[in-house]
Amino acid sequence: MSIKSMPIWKWALLLLAGFVLSFLMYALAQTFTDFIGLRWLQLAAYIVVSGVMLGLYALFVKWFEKSPAGDIPAGRILPETLKGLGLGAGYFCVLVLIMFAAGLYKIDAFGCADPFTLILAFFMFLMVAVGEEIIFRGVLFRWIDEKWGFAVALIVSSLLFGLMHIFQPGATMWSSIAIAVEAGLLLGAAYKYSGTLWLPIGIHWGWNFFQGNIFGFAVSGGDAGSSLIQPSVQGPVILTGGAFGAEASVIAMVLGVLLSVWFIVKVAKR
Repeated sequence: MSIKSMPIWKWALLLLAGFVLSFLMYALAQTFTDFIGLRWLQLAAYIVVSGVMLGLYALFVKWFEKSPAGDIPAGRILPETLKGLGLGAGYFCVLVLIMFAAGLYKIDAFGCADPFTLILAFFMFLMVAVGEEIIFRGVLFRWIDEKWGFAVALIVSSLLFGLMHIFQPGATMWSSIAIAVEAGLLLGAAYKYSGTLWLPIGIHWGWNFFQGNIFGFAVSGGDAGSSLIQPSVQGPVILTGGAFGAEASVIAMVLGVLLSVWFIVKVAKR
C-alpha cells in the first residue's frame, strides 16, 4: 500500500512511529559519540554512526513502505553531497561578506592551534546533518508530501524544524522563526528539487561547519569549538544574530528565503 492511499489513521501512526524512531536513533547516536574519550575513535564513530543511521533509515523504509529508499541512491551520493556542501559554504561566505561590509563582522585573528579539532567538527556536523535530515526531510517531509502535497509538507516540516531549535542555548521565539524560514524552507525545497537526501545533507553539513568552525559563530546557540577565524561581531542582534549565532540574523533569513524561492520555482516548473 502506498503512503498516499493509506487510511489517515494508519498514515498518522506510521508517521509518528517513524519520526519517534528516527529521533531516538539520532539521540542515541549523539549520546554514544559524546561519551567516547579518544579523539581518533570519536572521529571514526562520527563516520560510522552516520552510515549506520542511513542504513537504519533504508531498513525502516523497506519495512514500513515495502519498497527501497529511493532518496538515498548510491550513485548520487558524491555529486549531490558536494553540491550541497558548496551551497551551504557559499551561503555563509555571502552572509559574512555582507556583515563585513556593514561593519558587523571583524577579523581579529586567523588560524587554529589544534587543526584536528576542525576535522572532528567537520565529521561531527556530518552526523548532525544526516540525523536531522533523516528525521525532518526523509520521514516527516516526504510522508506529508506524498499524502498532502508539497506546500503542506514544506510548511509543516519547516515549522517543526524551527520549533526543535527552541530548546537550544540562547534560543528565542525569533531564532526559531528564523531557522524555520531560512533553513527549514531551504532544506525542504532542496530535498524536493533533488529527490535525494544527499543535497540537503550537504547544505546542512556545510552550513553548520562554515558557520561555526570557519567563521567563528555559535551554531544554533552552541559552541562549535575552535574556528579558523576568530572574529569580533558587534551590532544590533537582529542583524548579527547575537549569542544564538548568525542563523538568527535577518540577513541570514533574507538569503535563505531567496535560495528557497529559487528551489521552489525550479520544482514548480517541472
